[in-house]
Amino acid sequence: MEEGTSKSPSNRASTVDYGDADPFQWDTREDCQVRQILDRIADKWSLLVIALLDDRRLRFTELRREIDGVSQRMLTVTLRSLERDGLVKRTVHPVVPPRVEYELTSLGRTLHTTIQSLVTWTEEHQEEIAHARTAYDTRAAGAAETTAS
Repeated sequence: MEEGTSKSPSNRASTVDYGDADPFQWDTREDCQVRQILDRIADKWSLLVIALLDDRRLRFTELRREIDGVSQRMLTVTLRSLERDGLVKRTVHPVVPPRVEYELTSLGRTLHTTIQSLVTWTEEHQEEIAHARTAYDTRAAGAAETTAS
């Protein structure tokens, strides 16, 4: 290693201008709070729950009916985690049988806005992504044929 250089992120060279985005801002260690939160909110079930609860309350059965492929256990785990993180509010109504409703908290609504931006980006670029996938699959199939020969 040359004198004056270091592999430490705190001493990285600042010759590249990243603007406001710092590519080293996320700690990739498993015990990092940011990583743990991103892991929670970026999983497919959490994203779908947050999207469905936009400006409305839903019961567990309504959520399960709306989310294709989610198991009862996975939805329960997801809702508990979102509630623990302060993104979803669970309200139990004292009736027989108990009626439980879920809704976004004010914090959850701010996250919904961010998720909506991601969904909009996906809708705007889905054709480009489909073309890229097709091109990749064609190249991969050609490489497999060459290797097999």
